Amino acid sequence: MTAVENCGKRRKSIQDYCIVYRAQYGVHMNNRKIHNLSAGISDNLASVLEEEIVTLGLAPEARLTEEEIAEKYGVSRSPVRDALRTLEREGLVVRQARKGIWVAPMSLRDFDEVYTCRIALEALASEAAARSGNSELKKELGEALEAMRHASEIGDAHSFFTADVRGSELIYDLADNQTLRRLLQGLEKQALRYRFYLYKVAPDLVRLSFDETGEIFAAISESRAEDAKEMSSALIEKIWQAARDIVKQEFGKGV
Repeated sequence: MTAVENCGKRRKSIQDYCIVYRAQYGVHMNNRKIHNLSAGISDNLASVLEEEIVTLGLAPEARLTEEEIAEKYGVSRSPVRDALRTLEREGLVVRQARKGIWVAPMSLRDFDEVYTCRIALEALASEAAARSGNSELKKELGEALEAMRHASEIGDAHSFFTADVRGSELIYDLADNQTLRRLLQGLEKQALRYRFYLYKVAPDLVRLSFDETGEIFAAISESRAEDAKEMSSALIEKIWQAARDIVKQEFGKGV
């Protein structure tokens, strides 16, 4: 089974976070052509391209063409077109009439906009998660935290990122608010690129995230809703402020 087909098979169970599934279970994309793909290939292809964009395998502002993507993955242009539309809706690619399609740029301005919104939305999700009575999902937060701990200790930023995103997904599941989830997932796709990059280049942010995420998970597990809300807001604020100079230096101020 190809990476694209495997991702599609598991897509619903991980709420579109195929990057988490591939990283956790060792299913990685490569540059070979992919043949005999399923009827749902456009969604699966969108997930594979999403991983490349999030992990910066496709750099910000890289030019994308239907022809090159179709050739690389051995598919027709129709599913490629559909996949690119999906990524455009999610803010990961941009399109200009008669000029083409590019990976969405990254910049300090974009980072500020994304994280300003994340502060409020993630805080609401943590508060709602703490009020949940789903003890099984709350136990899984401990597993995610242990994976974060292990990745932090061995200096594996990619695995830390994967476990951290898994923790976020558990919080969204616990919150059980479909409107909030839609808002967060639309925003999260853009935020993931910054999270991945910062964990790769700033070990201090990995330590900060691990320490305070553990406190947030504990508050959620113990149903301390107000504490979970306040700590989640504070953590994202700290990461935002600590990372602004790094983002500006690497990606520029933006327009």
